[in-house]
Amino acid sequence: MIIAVAGVAGTLGGALLTQRGSERAKRREIELVQDHEEIRENRSLRRTCYVELNRDARQFTTALNRHLHVMRERGVEDSDRDALEEAKNAHRDRYSEVQMLAPEGVLMRASVVNQALNRVYGQVKRLERGAPGSGETMETAAQAQYEVWGMLRTMRTAMRQDLGVPSEE
Repeated sequence: MIIAVAGVAGTLGGALLTQRGSERAKRREIELVQDHEEIRENRSLRRTCYVELNRDARQFTTALNRHLHVMRERGVEDSDRDALEEAKNAHRDRYSEVQMLAPEGVLMRASVVNQALNRVYGQVKRLERGAPGSGETMETAAQAQYEVWGMLRTMRTAMRQDLGVPSEE
């Protein structure tokens, strides 16, 4: 009788242990899939944000360049001011998103670009008002605007590295 009870208990216990082990394995598998999906979604979100930041920073840089040309060639009109403000605002919004998503290495590069763009913007607006700061001329503003392109390349490289995009070198 004891042997029969032990045999039944062993069979039932073995089935129960197998079922619990199977449930644990399924749970771990589900967690791994969820973790993988979360990593993929996070990378996709960063990629989208990086693309938009790169685009908006380039457009802001181009808008600053265009504004400087307009200031040299003719008087600045409201539509010119609006175009520059629109580019500035788009960049500001995108930079705000990157601040919440990007790792420190990318954020440092994006911050350098953001600060440079804001400095050039300030120069351009002071020149436009006819109240330039010490040493500020159309030439110094144009040179500062031109230097942003190198910073943009450095930022783009950092973003590509974060996303695992192979280097062009």
